[in-house]
Amino acid sequence: MTPVLIVGAGPVGLTAALLLLRRGIAFTLIERSEELADDLRASTFHPPTLDMLDSLGVAGPLIAQGLVSPTWQIRMHPSGERAVFDLAAIADATAHPYRLQCKQSILCRILLDRVRAEGGDVRMGLSLEDFTRDGDSVSVTARDTGGGLHQFNSAFLIAADGARSTIRERLDLKFEGRTYPETTILATTRFPFHDHLPGLSNVNYVWKEKGTFSLLRLPDVWRCSLYPDGEETIEDALQQESIARKLQEIAPSPGGHEIGEVRPYRIHMRIVDDYRHGRVLLAGDAAHVNSPSGGMGMNGGIHDAFELVATLAQVLDGAAVEHLDRYTRRRRPIALQEILTQADRNRARMQERDPAKRREMLTELQQTAADPAKARAYLLRTSMIDGLRKAAIA
Repeated sequence: MTPVLIVGAGPVGLTAALLLLRRGIAFTLIERSEELADDLRASTFHPPTLDMLDSLGVAGPLIAQGLVSPTWQIRMHPSGERAVFDLAAIADATAHPYRLQCKQSILCRILLDRVRAEGGDVRMGLSLEDFTRDGDSVSVTARDTGGGLHQFNSAFLIAADGARSTIRERLDLKFEGRTYPETTILATTRFPFHDHLPGLSNVNYVWKEKGTFSLLRLPDVWRCSLYPDGEETIEDALQQESIARKLQEIAPSPGGHEIGEVRPYRIHMRIVDDYRHGRVLLAGDAAHVNSPSGGMGMNGGIHDAFELVATLAQVLDGAAVEHLDRYTRRRRPIALQEILTQADRNRARMQERDPAKRREMLTELQQTAADPAKARAYLLRTSMIDGLRKAAIA
């Protein structure tokens, strides 16, 4: 019997795998895909996440392939008025006082390479079919891409299988919350917005007349979050002509904007009641999903992995299995109050359409950014450091 079975080779599952390896705890990780995904997903790493990854020796390689972003901003378009937040204000609280802009798939590849190099048992192309539980173990049936069945028996099962978690579904758990009405259209382009929009940061949340967009810079592309205009349908908004028109509105270019990947997605805010169900433990998007505004979803999942493995190690070392309740006690309130609520607030701010209210919010943000004490407090919260401090004493 394997002490731990992990389902899902995303940033959460692979972080948990490397943490277990470093503690000398045997595990098997299964992943339905035969290769790691490389599609448009999370791209922002917050300071405490980089601190955590540094403890595993993977922050350095990640930073080398990303874009260090010491500031982020909220701005008006086309005037360029903005509130700029400089993470140097929290340099006393982190070894990485900046956001790192880097695709999550790069972290996954770094983690997978480390796990395999250190002898971890990772099996790609196996999808969980079902599982059964008794008092001391969890028995899992998985199917390979050829249809063959595989059986696993473990003391604990970690569900890191994402927002559409099969494990959460099999447990028949409520995933309460809501789905936001708007659809976001994520598009990439190599167009150098930084050469055309004065004072741009690498992370920008922008109000425009009757709408909003965001611009997030990666080493090789800009990621643009766009929305349908007025009565425009999703199908029409996905057309190259519509995306090209919106990019021209952001930064006119006679030569146009080369459009790369395009992906629509809906935004949800949901969370389970309990992260532990006997010997089954949920982490990351399997346990909670939130608006990407502020870039906290993936980061919160990685934080889940660190807390979960630390608690699980104590149980495997002799603590009562009920000690695992600490994992929910520490992580769920933070997810609810510091991640979901804050992301919801960020999203509501950028969806505001009243010019007077926008002006009031921008002025308040500028005043906060200009006041050292207020800026530090604001950045400790938005960078997720406050939440981690609260969780540590729960």
